[in-house]
Amino acid sequence: MKSPYQILGVSEQASDAEIKQAYLQLVKDNPPDRDQQRFRQIQQAYEAIKDGDSRLRYALFHLPSLTFDELLEHAFPQNRVAHAMPAEDFLKLLTSVASDKLPFKTQVKAS
Repeated sequence: MKSPYQILGVSEQASDAEIKQAYLQLVKDNPPDRDQQRFRQIQQAYEAIKDGDSRLRYALFHLPSLTFDELLEHAFPQNRVAHAMPAEDFLKLLTSVASDKLPFKTQVKAS
């Protein structure tokens, strides 16, 4: 079974724009009146990986051969700048978000 990346002819590191361009070219070359099954396959492949959220969802639920580290790399690519946050600040942030969203107040205790 081919992956959406193989169907669209793009690498797993392709950008949203590259994926969309490949999709549009394939749709142009394979209109639904010529081969409806191929057209559906192209559409489904595009829907599966059209943006970052879709690609992460695909990686989570359709790529069982990924290791946990590879999955983290898909979710948080190394080219993003990492911002370290002290644990106390993180707990304050968590507490403030929890108290804003919940109808009752909760307390988060540091371990």
